[in-house]
Amino acid sequence: MTSQPSPIHIGIDVSKASLDIALGEHGPVQRIDNTPLAIRAWLRTLPSGPLHIGCEATGTYHLALRDAVIKAGHPLYLIDGYRLSRYRGATSVRAKTDPIDARLIARYVAKEGTHLRPYTLPPEATQRVQQLLRRRATLVRTAVILRQSLSDLPGFKREVRALLARADRLAQQIQAQIVEKLKASDWIDDHRRCQGIEGVGPLTAAALCATFHRGAFTRADAFIAYLGLDVCVRQSGNQHARGTLSKKGDPELRRLLHNAAMAASPSDTWKPTYQAFIARGFSRTQALVALARKIARVAFSLMKTGTQYQPGGLKNTCAQT
Repeated sequence: MTSQPSPIHIGIDVSKASLDIALGEHGPVQRIDNTPLAIRAWLRTLPSGPLHIGCEATGTYHLALRDAVIKAGHPLYLIDGYRLSRYRGATSVRAKTDPIDARLIARYVAKEGTHLRPYTLPPEATQRVQQLLRRRATLVRTAVILRQSLSDLPGFKREVRALLARADRLAQQIQAQIVEKLKASDWIDDHRRCQGIEGVGPLTAAALCATFHRGAFTRADAFIAYLGLDVCVRQSGNQHARGTLSKKGDPELRRLLHNAAMAASPSDTWKPTYQAFIARGFSRTQALVALARKIARVAFSLMKTGTQYQPGGLKNTCAQT
């Protein structure tokens, strides 16, 4: 009986222009351009045998690497930056350079690999909707900055109005394209179900819908955890501090859900729940986060069961979440 070869653990530090690649915790580090062509060429040089490749999730700079590695059939582990930072401190690695970070990632994958889950690509429609939502949010934030900074600029009122109007039209076009993508993916019914919930508009509904169809979530708890709305318990001895959010999911979706909670809190359906959180000692922000979590649970249930929203069904729910 032949033994299986040990996997090679590869850590990759990602930047906009380049990738630093460590073959093992103590192995050599090479630098290549962060381009699809250079990444494919590097993948062809890898030795045969099992490879476990890890990199830090970086917003958009890691996407070319992600797609190429998965297409080549290698398991890829995307590591949260906050978790990696804590791991660096726990292992007493004081210096921080790109090669050191690459070796640290290789070490993390080697030591923690049994507790990690290889990344799987979401459906193309999920990627596209999430991309459009983030770009629209960036556009809206930029338009707000421009409106505030240029509103009192003398001699340019007409040009400023034209610029802001153009930004508004582009935001509307992006939103229309999101809806078209949902229709093309046969997700439009789920989109309508989510919009039935008080406070949930078309953008929040689109984000919930795209995330729900990201993977096969068996329970609402898994969906909430993926959104980063799950609570991390803090307890030591006799001290029991109120937990904090894990914030592991898409921050744009959490922002949209927070806005949905703000809009829903005065409604007849959600006002009692919101006030119950306040009565328990929650701050306004904490109460809105808890309300956002409840809204996400309701949306998950609607999409999971294919049923329509019934506000009356919430009357008997408790304030705990």
